[in-house]
Amino acid sequence: MKSALIVIDVQQGLCEGEHAGVGWQEMVGRINGVAARARAAGMPVIFVQHESASDFLKFGSPRWQLAPGLAAQASDLRVRKTTPDSFHNTELAARLEQHGIEELVICGMQSQFCVDTTTRRALALGYPVTLVEDGHTTVAGDDLSAAQIVRHHNQTLAGIVSFGPRVTLKPAAAVFAGGA
Repeated sequence: MKSALIVIDVQQGLCEGEHAGVGWQEMVGRINGVAARARAAGMPVIFVQHESASDFLKFGSPRWQLAPGLAAQASDLRVRKTTPDSFHNTELAARLEQHGIEELVICGMQSQFCVDTTTRRALALGYPVTLVEDGHTTVAGDDLSAAQIVRHHNQTLAGIVSFGPRVTLKPAAAVFAGGA
């Protein structure tokens, strides 16, 4: 099956101040490794960037840009979105179809919002998903730490069986290692 790497919302505005995902710098390093292996295997790398009508993640603003250290290449694809669902009113599905993609590898920010929603939508659309278990993060909530949120979403998403396609958890070091 031909795979694509989807990197969701790893943007400057989500890597600074009160919105900074816990451990984002280390996560970016892991994503860079997965992306390099994906490119070497001829797999598309797609960066999804959230944008808002407000100034926070306004298209083209400094906070909308990809996070510092994220190693995007000119050959990588970009998709703009305005909701937690990377497929909703975007070019993502068309880009995947154009490249003959049959399964997705997903990582990025925020675990309980855009990573969760996009993963569930991918399953509903028939894509098996490899979720990079140490390749997504978020900010702490009122009741849960960021680590608890990440762990919860890893377990919850991997437990979904109703769509048919499943979520497989893999650490970043194992994704695209040895060809898959």
